[in-house]
Amino acid sequence: MLQDKDRIFKNLYGLHSWRLEAARARGAWDGTKSFIERGHEDVIEAVKASGLRGRGGAGFPTGLKWSFMPTKSDGRPSYLVVNADESEPGTCKDRDIMRHDPQLLIEGAFLASFAMRVHVSYIYIRGEFIREREILQAAIDEAYDAKLIGKNNVNGWDFDLYLHHGAGAYICGEETALLESLEGKKGQPRLKPPFPASVGLYGAPTTVNNVETIAVVPDILRRGAAWFASLGRPSSTGTKLFCLSGHVNTPCNVEEELGIPLRELIDRYGGGVRGGWDNLLAVIPGGSSVPCIPASACDDLPMDFDSLRALKSGLGTAAVIVMDKSTDIIRAIARLSYFYKHESCGQCTPCREGTGWMWRVLERMAKGEAEKGEIDMLLNVSHQVEGHTICGLGDAAAWPVQGLIRHFRHVIEARIAAGATKPIAPSVPVAAE
Repeated sequence: MLQDKDRIFKNLYGLHSWRLEAARARGAWDGTKSFIERGHEDVIEAVKASGLRGRGGAGFPTGLKWSFMPTKSDGRPSYLVVNADESEPGTCKDRDIMRHDPQLLIEGAFLASFAMRVHVSYIYIRGEFIREREILQAAIDEAYDAKLIGKNNVNGWDFDLYLHHGAGAYICGEETALLESLEGKKGQPRLKPPFPASVGLYGAPTTVNNVETIAVVPDILRRGAAWFASLGRPSSTGTKLFCLSGHVNTPCNVEEELGIPLRELIDRYGGGVRGGWDNLLAVIPGGSSVPCIPASACDDLPMDFDSLRALKSGLGTAAVIVMDKSTDIIRAIARLSYFYKHESCGQCTPCREGTGWMWRVLERMAKGEAEKGEIDMLLNVSHQVEGHTICGLGDAAAWPVQGLIRHFRHVIEARIAAGATKPIAPSVPVAAE
C-alpha cells in the first residue's frame, strides 16, 4: 500500500485549492531553478534512471523518448505537446490532475521542455473538458504572472505554454492526429516514419507526452530517481493513477504503486465488487481498448505492464472497468465496438470497414441470431484489422473482440444455441389501407 509521504498527487480529490499559492504550499515549484542548473542531459538521465514509463497507454520509457529529440539546433524550433485529449472510455485521471493540481502539469511541462531544449509547449485538451480548460488556463496565467514561466522567468529557461482546445474527436488522442489537429487540419493520423521527434508539429522536432507522465516529473527530480524507482516493480516503477469504475461499490480515482494486486485495489479502494468477489465476471484492466480478463485470472494479479501483457491484455491507462455476473458480456463488448466504429477516422480501409463489420456481427451474437461458424470468422477479421492500420485505433477495436472470444466463447456459443431454439414468430399481416 502506498504511504501518504510517497504520494505525488496530493490534491487528487480537490479537497484543497488548485491555486498557485496552495500548490506551492504542497511543494510545487520548489527548487525548480536548481534542476535547470543541472543541465539538459542530467534531467533526462534522472528520468531514465527513475524507470518512468508513459502513462497514456503505451508504456514507452519516457527518458528514452526524450533522448530522441535533437541535441543541436538545425534551424528549426522544437516542441513539447502534452496530450490532454483524454477520451478512452473508463479513463478519467488526467481530468482530475488538470482541475485539482494543474501546477504539477505546468511545472512538469517546463522541466520536460528544458530537458529537450524546447522553448514552446502546447497542451491539447479534450473538447468536452470545458471547466478543466478554464482552470488550467487560469493556472497558466498565474504561473506567467509569478514569472515562473515566460520570457526571462525566475527559473532561467525561456518557456511559453499554450492551451489548445480540441473539438471532441477521440482519434485526436493519437499523437500524429493530435499534431494535425493542432496545425488546423483534419485530425487524421500520419504515416510513421518519419516520427514526431524528427518531423512533428509544423515539421519540427516534437515530443508528445501524456498529462500524468509530465505531471510526475517534478517530484522525480525533487525526491530523486532512486525514490521513484523504489516504488512499484522493477520494470513498472513508481506510482500510478488507477480509475475504478463499473460494478464496484465506490467508484474512484486513486494513486497507488504499480504492481498492487488487482483484488486489493478493488477491495481497498473500490469497496469491493458489487455482490462480493464471487460475483465477479470479468475486468477490463486498462481502459476499453485492452482485452478483458476473466474472474479466474484476477485473484492474485499484479497491476503492472508485464503481468497484464503475459495475460494477453495490457495496463493501458490503468482504467479498471469491473463487470459482475449481471453483465451481458457480449453486449458490453458490442457497445465498445460501436464506440470504435463511431470514432474511426475512416482513413484506413481495414478500420473503416472492419470496425462496423465487427460491431454488426457482435450485435447479432448478442441477440443469438448468429451462427457458430461466425465466431472464428469474427476472430479472423479482428486479426486482419489489428496491425493493418496507420494508427492504433484498429488494434483498440480488435483487442476487446479478441478478449471476448478468448475467454467467453462458451457464452457466445450458448447464446447462439439458445437463439436457434427460439420459435419463429408468426408474420403479422399488414392491414389494407
